[in-house]
Amino acid sequence: MGRGRQKAKHTKIARELKYDVHSVNFGSLERELGHPSDDAYVDKWADQVEDEDEDESPSYSYEKA
Repeated sequence: MGRGRQKAKHTKIARELKYDVHSVNFGSLERELGHPSDDAYVDKWADQVEDEDEDESPSYSYEKA
């Protein structure tokens, strides 16, 4: 496709996007984005990872050889 035809196609698409009236279903969008509820935050992965505070001994050492 030549540059002229390509530019014409992009111009056509840009005009359609600019002047087309889009109907937005805000209720569906809100459900999809996961509107936060008043529930407290629950970490669903907490039982799979150990807490860092439980292990008192550091996993690194600063000893010089």
